[in-house]
Amino acid sequence: MSGDETPSLHELGKRLKRARERESNSGLSGGSAGPKLTGLGLAFRVGVELVAGVAVGAGIGYLTDLWLGTKPWGFVIFFVLGSAAGVLNVYRTMSAMNFPPASAAPGADDDEDDE
Repeated sequence: MSGDETPSLHELGKRLKRARERESNSGLSGGSAGPKLTGLGLAFRVGVELVAGVAVGAGIGYLTDLWLGTKPWGFVIFFVLGSAAGVLNVYRTMSAMNFPPASAAPGADDDEDDE
């Protein structure tokens, strides 16, 4: 290939910019939240993350009790840890979706006195 057949740096920059715009418009951006979810998809994701955390914690606790013979204590401790992990995953998912906090919602400052 000769130097005349290769695209210029300016031309490559334009093509890269167009590709990035197409990617951001398609919702396939590799951001922390991944592809944009519909309401039902988000509900399933949140539900699965919460249930998975609790189930994994309870499973580890049950297996720990069988292995160490500490009947309810391993289950109780790991159930609580799994529940906390599930709630934390839900919190992270909702934070990544950029939902405003409840205090920033319209009408949240109804407690102020109108004089």
